Amino acid sequence: MLHSLLIGGLLTISALADNAQTGTAADPAVHKGKVYLLPATLETTQWGVFNNAQSPVLTISSGDTVVMETMMHAHNQVVPGRTIEEITKIRMDYGKTFHTLTGPIYVNGAEAGDILKVTINKIVPRAYAADIILPGLLGQFPKQFPIGQVKYVYLDTDRQVAEWVPGVNLPLQPFPGVIAVARKEPGEYGSAPPGNFGGNLDLRDMVAGTSIYLPVFVRGALLWSGDSHAAQGNGEVHGGALETAFKELNLTVHVIKGKQLDMPRVETATSWISIGLGKNLDQAWDQAVVETAKLISEQRGISLDEAKKLSASISDCRVTQIANPVQGIHCLNPKDTNHREDLDRPTAETSQHYVTYAKDISLNKAIDTASWEMIKLLESRTNMKPLDAYGLVSLAMDCRIGSLSSSDKSIHCLVAKSMWQ
Repeated sequence: MLHSLLIGGLLTISALADNAQTGTAADPAVHKGKVYLLPATLETTQWGVFNNAQSPVLTISSGDTVVMETMMHAHNQVVPGRTIEEITKIRMDYGKTFHTLTGPIYVNGAEAGDILKVTINKIVPRAYAADIILPGLLGQFPKQFPIGQVKYVYLDTDRQVAEWVPGVNLPLQPFPGVIAVARKEPGEYGSAPPGNFGGNLDLRDMVAGTSIYLPVFVRGALLWSGDSHAAQGNGEVHGGALETAFKELNLTVHVIKGKQLDMPRVETATSWISIGLGKNLDQAWDQAVVETAKLISEQRGISLDEAKKLSASISDCRVTQIANPVQGIHCLNPKDTNHREDLDRPTAETSQHYVTYAKDISLNKAIDTASWEMIKLLESRTNMKPLDAYGLVSLAMDCRIGSLSSSDKSIHCLVAKSMWQ
């Protein structure tokens, strides 16, 4: 049975809309609505699909908080002890993505044309996670890695690290790979491609303390989450993150009336994040440019043309992921109009980072080159095995968009040396 508890407190005003309420994410006392518990069971989860006709597993109202659980992949079949051969067979037999999604949650009062604001208050992962490289199937380099591997690691949440290989500590940064509302289109859809409904965005900045704003397409919005991650690089180049499940994913949900949104946006303490999606990175970039200009225009009260020009000097754009059927680029835009985001784009190794850099007319070709060079660099400089190097770049590499012209586009990929300390 699902239980609820009413807790009081005042709420502050969101920067997005006057009628959107939020509070300090880490302090549950600010939440005005009820609190619901949503366990992850076979009755409250779906494997790999969205359907806007799915019966809700929970009904809440605007301002309520849901403390939910999520499962490991494939309805909890990917757990320590499963071999890569067994995991590959599960994936091939099912034919769809591994994602197990908790939900959907029906939000009273949400109607098509509204915005659903989902604030992530707290994330508590399980004690372990898995990195899965399916043999010759997914990611940037399936031909180069015909033999896969699964690596299970302990999540040391006291130190906020996982030991990747002896002497290499991977920083933990838990976030939901999937937060979605129902699509407008009826029928069953796989959860792998993200879209204007959110979904499998794999946006690693979406950690505790942030909010995602999603356009609503159907009555009740219908909210899901799953594909829980303990860490992921900007790029997710082998097709996966450090996959885990959440013992607690604590979300507060608000319905925003009188405002409209074409694409999801994410709010952090210091930035607004705009999102671009496409069948390749060049298409994703085109949409990211449009969405970033819209955001800056609204924020600063300037024209779209002025906003587009300004974004080149204040926005920090990075590759979200290239692993999904729809690829992503996101841009961080400062809330403080007197500042700009981190635009550092090294082309050679620094004291803090291993760096690879590539230019090409195609962003996908540029990131292929930079990623492959990083794998080989880690092999040669740190004596890491090829599959471990491939895994680490997917989990920790930060790929940033550099200069763009009609003839060249640059990608700068960084791996922090601090992991070896």
